[in-house]
Amino acid sequence: MKIQTRNSIFKFSNWLIISLAVSSCGSDADDLQTPKPNAYFRIDLPEKKYSVFSDSCPFEFEYPSNYAIVLPDKDPNAEPCWKNIVFPKMGAEVNLSYKPVYNNLNKFLDDSWTLATRHQVKASGMPETPIWRDSAKVYGLMFEIEGNAASSLQFYLTDSTKHFLRGALYFFARPNYDSLAPVIEFIKKDVERMITTLKWKEERKIIRSGR
Repeated sequence: MKIQTRNSIFKFSNWLIISLAVSSCGSDADDLQTPKPNAYFRIDLPEKKYSVFSDSCPFEFEYPSNYAIVLPDKDPNAEPCWKNIVFPKMGAEVNLSYKPVYNNLNKFLDDSWTLATRHQVKASGMPETPIWRDSAKVYGLMFEIEGNAASSLQFYLTDSTKHFLRGALYFFARPNYDSLAPVIEFIKKDVERMITTLKWKEERKIIRSGR
């Protein structure tokens, strides 16, 4: 599947992904189509050792437990099941925002697009990667925001009927794409692992739904 990069086709891509998810006949193929990584200079980065993160929230996934920790979002405006995957030695974190879906999926899709394109002012490109894991009912898009943007990677995942999870990678330091590129690529592999191992749980223990 070709990776689409033009903003004008975003809503069509969303419509196609969700429509196919709803009408799927149960294909066993799981698909996370990822662009070939760029070559960067070699730096010392830790070995990856993955563990399953699972709590009372309606999703679980694998994360690199030997150098990352999963914490609840302490922001005053945070909702239940908002998490931060923190990479302390790399000065980075992936913010996860979970929303239960109640006939408001289109709003969440539009919000994801708005939040991703907000960084295009300082971006040199924003390739999109379709996510299709039919056997787990996980569908979505991943945005790679190239250039000195505050967030260099964003994504959303949904089953199209009950669950919506959005993620965004941020660094604590002032963004410098050239110097951060090896770390971005390193953490990107962890995000991909999270996406390919994410599972929805049957019960939803969320009491609020916002924006």
